[in-house]
Amino acid sequence: MTEAHREQVGGLWDEIGRLQIDFLRAAGLLPSDTLLDVGCGSLRGGVHFVRYLEPGRYYGIDRDADLVRAGLEIELPRAGLADRLPRGNLAVTDAFDAERFGVAFDVAWAQSLFTHLTAPDIRRCLERIARPVRPGGRFFATFFECGESVEGSVTHEPGGITTRHDQDPYHYRFRDLQALAAGLPWRASYVGEWSHPRAQRMARFDRE
Repeated sequence: MTEAHREQVGGLWDEIGRLQIDFLRAAGLLPSDTLLDVGCGSLRGGVHFVRYLEPGRYYGIDRDADLVRAGLEIELPRAGLADRLPRGNLAVTDAFDAERFGVAFDVAWAQSLFTHLTAPDIRRCLERIARPVRPGGRFFATFFECGESVEGSVTHEPGGITTRHDQDPYHYRFRDLQALAAGLPWRASYVGEWSHPRAQRMARFDRE
């Protein structure tokens, strides 16, 4: 069985998959919560969320149809979870269109998404994800953090990933993310270190 979809999302399949559910459970995710996985890919975190949440409570969006298909057709059956996720709970979109589900989300999650987005795209993501997240809901998003100057490149350890301000993968200061959320119904806060093996940091946005 091909594993290309696992490498396409960056490998470390088991480690980063488990890290995601461990973090969100520690942050208060309940089995009864409805979760939106923004940039769900081939369900590296999704298989853990589907197992933990009540059936039908997990939703995911991604722009890559092949990755979503691999999650549905390979990873969920492999994990014995195919009957816990309706196919309609996953959607292919490059516009962060989660309103299509007609669901109010308690928690939204984006692992290694902002690391591949320009600042205007992060703004668009924050704006559109705010719409289906209920007031009082939360959106957690990882990012590569740089120092006060965003010019030049930064190599992050552990992991050895080099980021730039104008080239994918991107880095940001937390205050850049705060500025991108300005005027939107989010209150941004810094979580920081969360044991990511490639040194990504965590930001939290609370829906007002």
